[in-house]
This record gives sequence, structure tokens and C-alpha cells, in this order.
Amino acid sequence: MRPIRLICTLSLLTLFCYSAFAQIPPVKVENRAGREISASSIVDGKTPAIISFWAVTCDPCIQELDAISESMEDWQQEVGFRVMAISTDDVRHIAKAKALTRGHMWDSFTLIFDPNSALKRAMNVVDTPQVFIIDKDGKIVYSHTGYTPGSEKELLKVLKTLK
Repeated sequence: MRPIRLICTLSLLTLFCYSAFAQIPPVKVENRAGREISASSIVDGKTPAIISFWAVTCDPCIQELDAISESMEDWQQEVGFRVMAISTDDVRHIAKAKALTRGHMWDSFTLIFDPNSALKRAMNVVDTPQVFIIDKDGKIVYSHTGYTPGSEKELLKVLKTLK
């Protein structure tokens, strides 16, 4: 095997192994009430979760969360899961983000605010929307960036594999 091909193969294998066992880091974020919590506390050991990083200025983010919200009741009949909507908005926009969540009826979501981007950086989120699915133990099993209408159905397929 050529040295460059071997290096590329080993690099990809290392990246795959890391992502297959990556977990939610214990950085500090805020809950809906404004209290500081550890991001790793969202793992409950019982149910998988969709983790969606979003921002008030990101229309695709809002469209994706709305699509998940609209489908959630039906999906819950097929597989148990939770949704964590993590706002990446800075301190100046948190009030607007909280107001937007009320207006979009995301009451069934766990709302988390990352005003200092600590979790965003720790999870290598570059762009929004960025969605992860974690299993019940908190291992990241799926990730994608961006949204096109209908792509939320892929989330249900992945969740079904975690039953």
C-alpha cells in the first residue's frame, strides 16, 4: 500500500473510531430558566435524543425544528426519544431565542442555551443547523449539517435502529 494511501486510511479510521465513541462533553450551558447546567447531564441512560444546534437567524434551523415538532407525536408512537434544541445565539440574542421557542410551540423540546459557544466549540459545530443523534448512553451515532424539507425523516430511521 502506498504511504499516502496508508496515512489517509489510518486518519479516516481514527476519525471514524472517535466519532463512533464520542460523547457529550461536560461543558456548562444554560437551561430554559437561565440556570447553569452541565451539557453531559442531558444524557439520561434511558432514551436516545436528537440534539439540534440552531440560531434565531437560521431559517433552515427553524424549519427543521418545526418539522421535528410536527412529526414528534407520530414518531413517539414508533420509538421513544427526546429532543434537545441548543441555541447558539450569544447573550445579546437569548431573549429573542427564548421568545422564538415559545412562538414555535417547541414545548416538548428540552431547550438549552449556549451563549458562550462552549458546547458548540466542544462538539466541533461549525455551521447551523447541525443535528446529532445520541444513543441512550450518550454516544453520538449520527450527525448531519444543513436542512432540506423531508430530510428529518432520516432522523426517524436512525432512531428506529436504537430501539
